[in-house]
Formats: sequence, C-alpha cells, structure tokens
Amino acid sequence: MKKLMRRLSRVRVNHSTQYSMLRSEASDPPADPTKRRPDVPEGHFPVYVGIDQTSTRRFIVSAELLRRPIFVELLNRSAQEYGYEQRGVLRIPINIVVFERVLESLRQGRDPSSLDELI
Repeated sequence: MKKLMRRLSRVRVNHSTQYSMLRSEASDPPADPTKRRPDVPEGHFPVYVGIDQTSTRRFIVSAELLRRPIFVELLNRSAQEYGYEQRGVLRIPINIVVFERVLESLRQGRDPSSLDELI
C-alpha cells in the first residue's frame, strides 16, 4: 500500500482552478493501460471505479485526494481486491454511486471518516 501511495503521490499537484476535483467519462479502458492518456492533466490521475468489469467508469481525480482518510480506505479496498502490485490504471472495487458521494462530500468540505457514512 505504501508503495502504491508513494507512486501516486509523485504526481505533480497543479493548484490551477482550470480543472475540477473530478471528471468522469463512461468509456472502455484504453487498449494499453500503462500508457498515459493526454486527457489527464498534471496533478491528477485516472481511476476506474466499479464492482465488476462490465459497469466500470473512469474518473480523473486530483492527487490531493491521496491525503484524505476516506480515499486511503478506498485504496486499501483496492489493495485487498487486486493486490499491491496491480499494473496500469488504479481500480477501486466500489459502487460508482458511492464513489460519487465520496467525491461530492469532499468537494463540499466534509471529510467522511468511513464509507459507512455514505452508503
């Protein structure tokens, strides 16, 4: 988990207001998940969220979220499901609606202590 967080925290954070904390798109994963797509701004990283492969949505989130305890909980769930050595884009096995609630809550300045508050 520390290795994953270290790798993601190396992303340079851009404090520009040009980008929101989240952008999402309903699309299939790229053919080569290890290549960086041009639509990911600096200071952000892509995350695929969904319970199964058929209902996955891609989000672009700010690297600043890595400091939030609720996001660390999501990373722990990812590590439990896929292991610490997953390659390519980060995948978080959670319902898309719950993930959107997490992001909306963070956007409003609330920092939920656990996912149970949002389910």
